[in-house]
Amino acid sequence: MALALDNLPHYTYDDYVQWEGKWEIIYGIAYAMAPAPSFEHQSISQRIAGELYNALQACKQCQAQLPIDWQITEETVVQPDNMVICEEVNTHKKLTQTPSVVFEVLSHSTASKDRNTKYTLYEEAGVSYYVIVSPFSHTAEIYHLLNGNYKLEQEVEYKIFSFALEKCSFQIDFSIIFGSTSSP
Repeated sequence: MALALDNLPHYTYDDYVQWEGKWEIIYGIAYAMAPAPSFEHQSISQRIAGELYNALQACKQCQAQLPIDWQITEETVVQPDNMVICEEVNTHKKLTQTPSVVFEVLSHSTASKDRNTKYTLYEEAGVSYYVIVSPFSHTAEIYHLLNGNYKLEQEVEYKIFSFALEKCSFQIDFSIIFGSTSSP
């Protein structure tokens, strides 16, 4: 293996500071990185996870999940910000079942993809509820799959919304989701 590493370009910090975009260097090897989510994005996602965890305690068939690989097809793997899964999950490193609810928290770099590409992808995959959460406007657009197409069920700000799934129902309090997200 040392021979293969010897053939790769070797970079230093001086090279690194001149590059555009997000990168890491590990043992002199460059790795392109996607921008990390903002503090506000992560705070909102964490609150969603907490609300889902609390809301699903009474439902023995559904569980909340943080970002993991969801393999939809051989050519499509995504990592939603938050999910509700109402099927028995295999113990592999990836999810192959369709989640019942998917939450995507918008960021400036992902908003277009979340509103367009992922909207269509989740609709085609049969996700019952797709929730687009905006940290910018403190709103959540809740789309419900009806007859194979998403319908905007409700746009909420600081309200409680009830999700009715086949195996259970639960509520999310968006006033908690959109609580103060600024750092002290």
